[in-house]
Amino acid sequence: MKKIVLALWFLVLAVGCDQKIEIQPNYDFTLTTVDSVQIFGDEYMTSSDAPTIILFHQGGSNARGEYGSIIPRLVDEGFNVITVDQRRGGQTYGSYNRTVENIEINEYSYCDAYEDLTSTLDYVISNESLTGEVIVWGSSYSASLAIQLAAKNQDKISGALAFSPASGGPMASCKPDEYLEVLELPLLVLRPTGEMEIESVQRQFELVESFGHQTYVADPGVHGSSMLVQSRTGAEAGESWNTVLEFINSILNEQ
Repeated sequence: MKKIVLALWFLVLAVGCDQKIEIQPNYDFTLTTVDSVQIFGDEYMTSSDAPTIILFHQGGSNARGEYGSIIPRLVDEGFNVITVDQRRGGQTYGSYNRTVENIEINEYSYCDAYEDLTSTLDYVISNESLTGEVIVWGSSYSASLAIQLAAKNQDKISGALAFSPASGGPMASCKPDEYLEVLELPLLVLRPTGEMEIESVQRQFELVESFGHQTYVADPGVHGSSMLVQSRTGAEAGESWNTVLEFINSILNEQ
């Protein structure tokens, strides 16, 4: 069910030191996945034919919290933005995860959350008010799932961004490795410089590059999509933003 969002909740983006831009979603919505989980999301519209970026958050987080200062920049760049609270998340970076809050006993794994991504993509593709190209964007565990989503839906998606894609421990059964070879869409995998000291991350980067995909190391940077947020990195994120936007625009210029 889709409804107009009451103007009680705002996202705030700090521009420079003083100026603030406030933005609110045009709609919120709910989806029911194939395994009967109700997930909650938000829709930020620029225009019907504008490219749509689907943002997926990291573990322990939620869309409004993690992407609160990222969404306004993307909207300002002319993109429609769709976000959802996945079944694995929490209150990291503020706000709360509406989907998790609605699950009485949450025994779902990170890999189970793949169904949240597929349902969100289906929502976007079937939405008559969203007719532009579709790009998926994941953070940490959802970055790995976004790679899988892109590989399995290459006729629906134009490209993917994966910020610090997780592959160990709980992600063992849904690692992105096997999908890197079959993915023919543009893919950009991003990591902060600190994570590049980890041997498994180095191997992942080598694998990504061996299949012709793009990589980027943010210096300075932090885990996941937060490498684009100055208040979390403690330094300007301009170079990282430029890399992201150049990649997205290169995808759109090929269409």
